[in-house]
Amino acid sequence: MYDVGIVGCGVIGTRLAESFAEHPETTVAAACDVDAERAASFAAERDADAYTDHEELLAAEDLDVLYVGVPPVHHREIAAAGLDAGVNVICEKPIAEDAEEGAELAALEAETDLVTAVNLPFRYTPGFVELRERVADGAIGTPRRVSLDFRFPTWPREWQDVDWLRSREQGGPIREVGTHFLFGVRELFGGVDRLSAVVEYAGPDECEESVVGWFAAGGDATAGAVDTDAPVHGTVDLLADHDQPEENAITVTGTEGELALTEWYRLIADPGTDDERELCADRASTTLTLVDEFVAALDGDDADLVSFAEATAVQRVVDAVFDSGGEPVDLR
Repeated sequence: MYDVGIVGCGVIGTRLAESFAEHPETTVAAACDVDAERAASFAAERDADAYTDHEELLAAEDLDVLYVGVPPVHHREIAAAGLDAGVNVICEKPIAEDAEEGAELAALEAETDLVTAVNLPFRYTPGFVELRERVADGAIGTPRRVSLDFRFPTWPREWQDVDWLRSREQGGPIREVGTHFLFGVRELFGGVDRLSAVVEYAGPDECEESVVGWFAAGGDATAGAVDTDAPVHGTVDLLADHDQPEENAITVTGTEGELALTEWYRLIADPGTDDERELCADRASTTLTLVDEFVAALDGDDADLVSFAEATAVQRVVDAVFDSGGEPVDLR
């Protein structure tokens, strides 16, 4: 049995804790949150020890796994502390506040024999996996376009009861949601070569409310599933705080058809046409799959995990969205 420490007892930390509890080889042994009442309640529900300081947790507990589910500005400090303590680490996305800190974590990862992973669930989402496989198999012919479309009536969303998600420093829908879909682009076509974006903010210290941009992907062909002779061009279109239903979608258009992943899990072929059909609507627990893959790695078996280095490559693209100012950024 592997003992797990949870740092960050919010919504996502709760989801991971439930998956650790469900898995037959893991148990939540300790929980940590800066909110002492939340940490105590979270720990009591799981018969675990409660802490308000991650250093105290690492010093007092004999952990096998540390899950880091706190705001991104704290990822580097806490994940590095776990690695320094000889504990295997799962870090929430994005990997860190920026790609520079992500690269520091990736360097630390490379110096150890510990198991590490970043929670980027498109690696396991059935609808996205089928999208990736169909595009790679030529089901829509030669890929020509990929579009990322986001609409948020309110930000943060009602279920996200945390103020930091509204901050420009580390919040906003591009970091919180766009990271997943830019990772999806990497899974499909490899690294993003160039990007340009115009970002409008909700206020002087507030996160983005509008992003319009374009990119070209395919430079790092070894990172993607699809073998293309030329870069695949894409667009990013994000709008928040408006009267319109929430939307999160990645659409790939080819010479012989189109595939769209909507609502995070529904794969639709040829949307908006007479041939529209649903190919997948499986709401599988990606967090449980992540835990299962992580345990396989701990057991010394082959495992499919998103590395710190892969997550840092995605973070470079996220950073470029904010750094572009409407001018092309070369990411090669």
